[in-house]
Amino acid sequence: MEPPITSPYLVVQHLTYLSLALGTTVWVGRTLFKNGAAFLADTFLGKEVLADAVNKLLLVGFYLVNCGWVVRTLKDRVEAWNAAQLIENVATSYGSVLLILGVMHFGNLYVLNRMRRRAIADRGAAPVAPEQYFRPSEA
Repeated sequence: MEPPITSPYLVVQHLTYLSLALGTTVWVGRTLFKNGAAFLADTFLGKEVLADAVNKLLLVGFYLVNCGWVVRTLKDRVEAWNAAQLIENVATSYGSVLLILGVMHFGNLYVLNRMRRRAIADRGAAPVAPEQYFRPSEA
């Protein structure tokens, strides 16, 4: 039994996709980790150790989801039989990774912004002076 015929571009296609996708994932992860630290420090005011731990956990989760997606979708593309197909396949695969990175980024921003707003509201003064909450009637 003969082995199936494989595209001569297959290894180049996979290596190009993995290099682009994993390189971008690491770059975005580092950028979010570095710039998100200030955001989390403000959210967890006075709890810097907790803010740092949450930032590290978010980074690990980010890497697990995105690297998992990259590896999982490696074989989902059609083999390239010429240079044009190779470029199209890599662009399609890489584009899906960029979309996933963007969706995750905005999802994280949404959740963290809600956490931050809640933390700021908890820090603020009561909206009404305590004497004005309830006055028992003198009946």
